[in-house]
Amino acid sequence: IIPHRDPFLFVDEIVELEPGVRAHGRWTITGDEWFLQGHFPGNPIVPGVVMVEASAQVAAICALTHPDHQGKFGVFAGIDDVRFAASSARVTSSTW
Repeated sequence: IIPHRDPFLFVDEIVELEPGVRAHGRWTITGDEWFLQGHFPGNPIVPGVVMVEASAQVAAICALTHPDHQGKFGVFAGIDDVRFAASSARVTSSTW
């Protein structure tokens, strides 16, 4: 559905999907990801831009599975006024 591949694919599975309406994706974080190596040693935090990209990838899957959009190429154009709670970015479990 989306062209992303490792190391820039941030969706392992789609748990729930209502094409074109809503989707729930899952991504397993091992702790060995390239962006955690220096962000921050001993206190790994997923960068906000990676969380936004992961969300955008799930949204693209949701949109592109709708019959009106199948076979199309979706591009994330931007996002405004996003804030994350500090605890949402900490790597404390294996899935996000």
